[in-house]
Amino acid sequence: MKSVVALAGGVGGAKLALGFSYILGSDELTIVVNTADDDRFYGLHVSPDLDTVMYTLAGVSNSEMGWGLVSESFRTLERLKEYGVDAWFNLGDLDLATHLYRTKMLDEGKTLSEVCQQLAKSLGVEHKILPVTDSSIKTVLETQDGVMSFQEYFVKNQCEPVVKSIDFEGSSNCTVTPEVRQAVMNMDLLVFCPSNPFVSLAPILSVPGFKQLIESFSGRSIGVSPIVGGEAIKGPAAKMLKELGHDVSSLGVARQYVGLCNTFIIDEKDVALKEEIESLGMDVFVTQTIMETDQDKKQLAQYILEISA
Repeated sequence: MKSVVALAGGVGGAKLALGFSYILGSDELTIVVNTADDDRFYGLHVSPDLDTVMYTLAGVSNSEMGWGLVSESFRTLERLKEYGVDAWFNLGDLDLATHLYRTKMLDEGKTLSEVCQQLAKSLGVEHKILPVTDSSIKTVLETQDGVMSFQEYFVKNQCEPVVKSIDFEGSSNCTVTPEVRQAVMNMDLLVFCPSNPFVSLAPILSVPGFKQLIESFSGRSIGVSPIVGGEAIKGPAAKMLKELGHDVSSLGVARQYVGLCNTFIIDEKDVALKEEIESLGMDVFVTQTIMETDQDKKQLAQYILEISA
């Protein structure tokens, strides 16, 4: 079986990572996750994308909300509001335990990678979930309503502001972790999960040296479009494509990965775009990419492994 490195962020990335986890052993799958959404709330270090992937693989994620834990309550948040705190960032009572423990371990001097491994192990996750860097990196969006962090844009303002540009503060001072570097150098297959190309995968690629690792890889590097039929399955990817001047389609996504992906997967609804994407220098495969059930996730992961054989 091939060793796979999956680049992931958000719900789409977590779904495909789960699909791979059903098929691949713990030593055959490494999930490299965006950390530029990380922020501090109520004095705690919160890592939204790492937690989404971890909770999904642990089987405890809240699939209805797309974030947080199943059977969650929000009594602590409600009390904070009673104290007059502007508690616009939702953290559930069970979810708070993760952030409390993470913050404690970071304050004790552990790296984010070490903390992530400890948390995942505690939840019974056997596959490697790695932050792309242990250094601080932050997605900052310039919008028509001013400059704001990703969480301010995504949660507080519900993705409503028009995005003019995106920057990753601190990325030039970041380094790829040794664990991520080793995983990428030893991989057989690299997969760009169907995550937002601008705020989930671009931050990973912005870490110095990461693009060079991919560009020097001679095997299959496969991208999966998060846009189907001109719409995002979840999140603001389609809105961002439009506002940043790109085609709102799988073609618009594929153009973000020229020189990085040699293979691109699109949904059956977008078969008419196959030839145009191929003109970018990519092999294009068409299949069902919408993952509504666990079987859908497993089937897409299996399809990717089959075309890369």
